[in-house]
This record gives sequence, structure tokens and C-alpha cells, in this order.
Amino acid sequence: MTVQDIRAFNRFYTNVIGALDYGRQLYAPYTLTESRVLYELAHAARTDAADLRAGLSLDAGYLSRILSKFEKDGLVVRAPSEEDPRRRRIGLTARGRETAALLEERARDSVGSLLETVAPADRPRLAEALRTVRTLLSGGPGPRPEDVVLREPAAGDLGWIVQRNAAVYAAEYGWNTDYEGLVARIVADFAEDHDPHLERVWIAELDGRPVGCVMCVRDEAPGTARLRLLLVEPEARGLRIGDRLVAAVISFAREVGYRDLVLWTNDVLSAARHLYRRHGFVLGAETPHRSFGKDLVGQDWRLDLHGARE
Repeated sequence: MTVQDIRAFNRFYTNVIGALDYGRQLYAPYTLTESRVLYELAHAARTDAADLRAGLSLDAGYLSRILSKFEKDGLVVRAPSEEDPRRRRIGLTARGRETAALLEERARDSVGSLLETVAPADRPRLAEALRTVRTLLSGGPGPRPEDVVLREPAAGDLGWIVQRNAAVYAAEYGWNTDYEGLVARIVADFAEDHDPHLERVWIAELDGRPVGCVMCVRDEAPGTARLRLLLVEPEARGLRIGDRLVAAVISFAREVGYRDLVLWTNDVLSAARHLYRRHGFVLGAETPHRSFGKDLVGQDWRLDLHGARE
């Protein structure tokens, strides 16, 4: 491997990226950097200017000009951070989320068109090669928390939620197909009838593949949202994915006006219980039951969204 090898690859790849954007105005009316800032804001539960500047290695003045442009366009709102008034918290408006979603859709369509030129049998080899490049050039042996992104579900992701919940819980806790049936009904209900302004699914993605998920849906009680189907793949644990997924649900539920956030889990899921408690959930009731082929103790947890802050 020589410097020339890397420079030759860079020239090749920039040509590929240019071809993707040629005549398409992929990021219009925003630059690539501006689109990346929008992307980060859309996929972070909450952030501030310092986080963005550090995460994207941007000059403070340049970032300030970008955020001022976004504020003028009605894409973001800025306010003092609750944790540190010296810092400025940045949040997307509804228009900002729509814009970020549009740019994301364009980018996914463009990359999808590129992948169509690769034979299906060769795609795993391509994915592995990309992971190898990232691993070797990142200076570390494995993925980092910042390599994980939270996104909206794409085609096939809802089916993935059902399949992986069933497989993971069968392998780790011996649950039978009754649990798969429950997950399938929850996912089907969401797919067939949900309010996109009040209900949402997040997929955690690492190296182009899903490694986690969570749902926020309306509960029967007025003003109450329910967190459902939190899952992190075993090989992706340790990257704070569960923390980010739960924080995303809390932030969304609070933003759209829910008063309470509830969830149901079982006492055997100790890691999940610790995670919920860390985010301010309070255990309300415990009920023994036999489900999924096992004797379990169900637990109801609640978070007062007005009385607790992340």
C-alpha cells in the first residue's frame, strides 16, 4: 500500500460521489456540509453547538453561520442548555425535520441506485470491504458509539424488528413463538394505522445494517405514550445504543406534548431495567404471569415527562 494507492482510490470515489449528485441537486438548496449538520441534528436526541462543532470538526464561526442560516429558514431553534446556560441547545423544528427527511430520502435513493449496479452476490463482499477500510483508518479495532446512527425505518425494517426480537429472546431467554406473535401484532398495528406526528419507530444502524430498534406509540390513557420493543443486537452492545434509543423516545414524546411515558417489561431483563431507571422511569407495579413458555414477573414503569429532565 502506497500514498498513490490511497490517492487513486480517493479520485475514484470522489468521481462516484460526483456522479451520484450530477444533475440531481442532491442537497439543494443546502451544501454538503449544511446537509451533514441537519443530519446530525435529526439523529441526535438532543445536542448543542459544542457537540456539533466537536463531532463534525467544524470551525466555530462557520458552524455559527450555518445555524444562523437554518434559524432564518425556520429549520432550527436555539436556546440556553438546561445543563449549562453557557452552552446553546439546538433543536430542529417540524420544518427542519421535514427538510432533513427529504435530504435523507434523496441520499438513500442515490446510493440505492449505485448499489443496483452491484450484483447481489457481491454486496456482502463490498460491505465487508467498507467495514475493513473504516476499521483500519479509524485507528481502532472495532466500531465506536459515533459510528451508530438513528434513523427512520426503511422498507424491510419492520419485518427485521419482528425477526430479530423473536430470535434474540429465544436465544437469550428461551422464549417461544408466542413472543414472536406478540411482536408481529404490535408491528402490524403500527404499520397499518399510526399517526406519524405522535408515533414513531427508530432504527439504530451500524455499517449499513440495523442493530437496534425502539417504538413510541400512543397508549390508551389520554396524554400517555408507550415505549415498546427496545432491542439492541448482542454484538452491538456496549456502544450506548440502548441509551440513545430511550433518550430519543423521551425527547420525542416530550416534544409532541405527551405528559407521561410508560412501558411494560419483565424482571429477567435486568440490563433494560437499569437503563429505564437511569433515564428516570419509576417502577409502578409487578405482576407474576406465565407467558412465552416461561414463568415471569411483569413490570410497569412510568416516566413523568414534565417532572423529569434528561
